[in-house]
Amino acid sequence: MKKNKKVIIGIGAAVIAVAVIVIVVLKVVSGNLDVVGKESITSFEKVLNTIPDKVKADEMNAGWSLEAPDGSVRFIWSEDYSKSPLHDVMLEFDAAPFVNAGLDVSKLPENYAAYEGMLMVGIKLGSDEMTYQGNPTPLAAYEQIVKKYRSSINYHTALDHYGVKLGGGNMFEWAKDMAVNTATDKDQDKDIVFVLNPEPLIAAGVNPEQVEGWAYAQVPVEENGKTADVYKFLKPFNLQ
Repeated sequence: MKKNKKVIIGIGAAVIAVAVIVIVVLKVVSGNLDVVGKESITSFEKVLNTIPDKVKADEMNAGWSLEAPDGSVRFIWSEDYSKSPLHDVMLEFDAAPFVNAGLDVSKLPENYAAYEGMLMVGIKLGSDEMTYQGNPTPLAAYEQIVKKYRSSINYHTALDHYGVKLGGGNMFEWAKDMAVNTATDKDQDKDIVFVLNPEPLIAAGVNPEQVEGWAYAQVPVEENGKTADVYKFLKPFNLQ
């Protein structure tokens, strides 16, 4: 009888242990332990608060925009994917530096749009009609990306940046800490970075060495646990 009790107790303990493991796994999957997602929200809020005059509602794209200090490029993110007409997350930037470097806009791929001297590139994440507690805010709209499309949020180790993937190798990134790059323990001098994949632009006639206002450089990019140096057009800004 005592042996049976021990067996029953042992089985019960094993069941409890398995249940605990399952709960932990479910929490990880559901994002309760998603450090990158949570810290990206905190750091993005700091960026928004640092340049509040550059953060504005964007009615055309049913969301919000963060404009670069020089006014040459904007990161735009929708607050309602059922209303955004083309993309849900995107970059809009001045076409002139690329046109002057040889761009033929008619040769750009479908994820690009050209209008009124501007270029736009981005991605459609979904068709969700977003709901909010109270009125939507720029930060709340970003939180929807983390909540519903977590795979679009990235951490760039070398620059100590969080970022939103905009499709096709394009990104908008911001510093985890605008004071210091915690990966190198050096001063952080790239608080926000607008990132373009140069390949479709080069295929459309751009000479990358002649594009003014954008750096053409190799950067380490991490995908699927692997790091490779790839060329990008970069427009970084130090906000502090």
